[in-house]
Amino acid sequence: MAAASLLRQVSMMGAGDGYPGTILRSRNNINHHNLRVGSRFSTKKIKPVGLLARATLAPTVAHPEPTPTTKKRVFTFVKGRSEGNKGMKALLGGKGANLAEMSSIGLSVPPGLTISTEACQDYQLVGKQLPDGLWEEIMDALKLVEEEMGAKLGDSSNPLLLSVRSGAAISMPGMMDTVLNLGLNDEVVDGLAKKSGERFAYDSYRRFLDMFGDVVMGIPHSLFEEKLENRKITLGLKQDTELTASDLKQLVEEYKGVYLQAKGEEFPSDPKKQLELAVKAVFDSWDSHRAIKYRSINQITGLKGTAVNIQTMVFGNMGNTSGTGVLFTRDPSTGEKKLYGEFLINAQGEDVVAGIRTPLDLEAMENAMPEAYKELVENCVILEKHYKDMMDIEFTVQENRLYMLQCRTGKRTGKGAVKIAVDMVNEGLVDRRSAVKMVEPQHLDQLLHPQFDDPSAYKDSVIGKGLPASPGAAVGQVVFSAEDAEAWHAQGKSVILVRTETSPEDVGGMHAAVGILTARGGMTSHAAVVARGWGKCCVSGCSDLRVNENEKVAYVAHTTVAEGDWISLNGSTGEVILGQQALSPPHLSGDLEVFMSYADEIRKIKVMANADTPEDALVARGNGAQGIGLCRTEHMFFASDERIKAVRKMIMAVTEEQRKKALDLLLPYQRADFEGIFRAMDGLPVTIRLLDPPLHEFLPEGDVDQIVKQVIEDTGMNEDDVYIRIEKLSEVNPMLGFRGCRLGISYPELTQMQVLAIFQAAISLAQQGITVLPEIMVPLIGTPQELGHQVSLIREVAKKIFSETGVTINYKVGTMIEIPRAALVADEIAKEAEFFSFGTNDLTQMTFGYSRDDVGKFLPIYLAKRILQHDPFEKGVGQLVKMATERGRSARPDLKVVTFQLITCTYYIHSTKSEAKLQIGICGEHGGEPSSVAFFAETGLDYVS
Repeated sequence: MAAASLLRQVSMMGAGDGYPGTILRSRNNINHHNLRVGSRFSTKKIKPVGLLARATLAPTVAHPEPTPTTKKRVFTFVKGRSEGNKGMKALLGGKGANLAEMSSIGLSVPPGLTISTEACQDYQLVGKQLPDGLWEEIMDALKLVEEEMGAKLGDSSNPLLLSVRSGAAISMPGMMDTVLNLGLNDEVVDGLAKKSGERFAYDSYRRFLDMFGDVVMGIPHSLFEEKLENRKITLGLKQDTELTASDLKQLVEEYKGVYLQAKGEEFPSDPKKQLELAVKAVFDSWDSHRAIKYRSINQITGLKGTAVNIQTMVFGNMGNTSGTGVLFTRDPSTGEKKLYGEFLINAQGEDVVAGIRTPLDLEAMENAMPEAYKELVENCVILEKHYKDMMDIEFTVQENRLYMLQCRTGKRTGKGAVKIAVDMVNEGLVDRRSAVKMVEPQHLDQLLHPQFDDPSAYKDSVIGKGLPASPGAAVGQVVFSAEDAEAWHAQGKSVILVRTETSPEDVGGMHAAVGILTARGGMTSHAAVVARGWGKCCVSGCSDLRVNENEKVAYVAHTTVAEGDWISLNGSTGEVILGQQALSPPHLSGDLEVFMSYADEIRKIKVMANADTPEDALVARGNGAQGIGLCRTEHMFFASDERIKAVRKMIMAVTEEQRKKALDLLLPYQRADFEGIFRAMDGLPVTIRLLDPPLHEFLPEGDVDQIVKQVIEDTGMNEDDVYIRIEKLSEVNPMLGFRGCRLGISYPELTQMQVLAIFQAAISLAQQGITVLPEIMVPLIGTPQELGHQVSLIREVAKKIFSETGVTINYKVGTMIEIPRAALVADEIAKEAEFFSFGTNDLTQMTFGYSRDDVGKFLPIYLAKRILQHDPFEKGVGQLVKMATERGRSARPDLKVVTFQLITCTYYIHSTKSEAKLQIGICGEHGGEPSSVAFFAETGLDYVS
């Protein structure tokens, strides 16, 4: 994630709609005329570099009580003019701002009005009541819409029907509520029937009763669905579209009976009362459980609330000259420049998303409605040029007339994001700096997702095939509910969520799962688009899949899959495979190399690597690392049986002489590794951390008897001596015990051996013409005296070997700041150190008093109860880093400061910039949170490791 985090630092990633384009499978927000489009997706082996986290928790913002104001809260839009624009997303929400923008540039947008997010904030603060004067503003704006349409809300002879939809500044797919066909009652439906036909009118009415009852009145959707299914069964029908006007009239009466039975009152027939209740319902949905959870998962904070978009209804189900669809102006999976979407003739939005009918490719629209299709293609070009990005568009055709219902920046995969950015630069649509801003940090992370080793190897295990909705590969155990997915994930299990279809209520489980499999839904379904936004593998629309959630079993063709069974998904082909299939590392595209060259031109932070072996160092250099910021010498000891045996002899030694003898065995191994690393990093700095872990970590695993037996074999010691030595090595709290610099101070010969290996390797390579830049780092310093002791020892060894060989190597000695006290006395420590490195794992453990190994027992509870806003191992110690940096530099202006996490990282970043004199770096697990880079850039850090 280093590259990803750098992008965040370079661009601050604040522009755009936040989480672009998702199609939702919630019937609550899909209507006759549109598809509700929301938004979103310690090993030696090199893994993705992350950038150290921003340290401070987000402050809680207290909003003042609302006061009487004359500020505008309602904004209208009609074709050719509007009172808002695309830059007003904070006030109008993403949907409202884009509706205003499309109207202003002359596209055919159904007229409407947007109630601001500030009005929602005021609504919450005054006890969930409409603020004074707001209703009057809504009515005034509605009159303008009625005049534009030549129709009136509640007028049975010429009725105006409305949609009432949410829209926050950052899109949240299906997390908030929508009401459609608002304005229908017994009188209005008769007038609509005379104008547009009975079947259409009563189908609209029964859908409105269902949606209004569910969203506004709190009546479970299942009560309405039960009536619908029973009627189809009675009539022997399979599809809703087979119901006649007479059937639908009867269904409407049954639906009204549901109201009376569930609420003890009649359905509210006054259209203006319906509108008032719907506006309140949308405002209330801001605080719904699913919306709060989605914001928590995606770390969305600081918003005022949701806007409310009240828009004239248009209909795609008025016969074969009507239809509805959704499209992306480029393929969101691959980035290919072609329209990508689905369309249905004589259909409603939910028919596309819910799998009620099979969606058609856009070619179907071109053949059936050529003029509307031509206009749609022209609009796509206009919108891409206007927004300078790939767009996600929903539209409806009503009796051959095209209506643009929504546009937003389209959600895309990592591969798609990089290709789109590079292509748009080549097309002259955007400049390189803008292209960097188009790619989000998680997009680069997605490019590192694994694929299957050999797809041909599992061909006999394929049990089904669906749509390749989100690329990548996933292997996990099957679960059938979002709740189980979250619970199993919390236990450390890899799970695949299997559903008939997903809905916004499933968002927690979708986020927890490694892959998603659905029986219904197309390439633009809720599951597909949300998964793409999160970079999760997804196979949707697997027609052979039958899910029985109650029994926790699924049937794929002739195969039964139970909860806990292992399956694999290929999101690139749509294959569903039985069992656990082997995964291989991802393949990085040429577009990424080009894209990263754009980032190189503007980035401020250099990228170094965590690498512990010559092999890792070669890979790091090949991927563009500008040096090694952390080489952990202890990892070298596990490379072979001979090495670990020598280490065990050293730690079991009782006398200095015994220790030196064991260390003599280790010296050539360490020297050889350093030679390989220096050779790979010719001309680049290599920071080597002296031995840090507690010595017991080098003992064999097992119970005491097993450990003793193995140590006897490795060292040749007698049993009694081994037991005595192991007892002396045992510690109550090893991470706060005999480790780090305490080892080198207690056993100077250990530091001497490691430093000698470093200098011998450096001199050998220098004599071969290799430029070697070693930097020796002393770990776990808490006092200046500790560092002073080790620095003196290191310089003594250097002086001696330089004198003996006649070769002098430039080197630096610094320390890792891992103990809070070290941060407090950084100015004193800086008098001895030439650079600082921040080890934030230990710094977090000691600052919060949380054991990293045990924090999982209570951290989920803390996060759920908002005791903590973030995982402290991602955000929590930035102020200490800032303090230590400031104090260290006050004492030593030329101090180099590095921050990194104690994990091995992988990165893919092209690097060309020259070494800066004063450098500060960041790396590792904390750095997986990209916005952290902004904090550390402000603090003065210069590079990532």
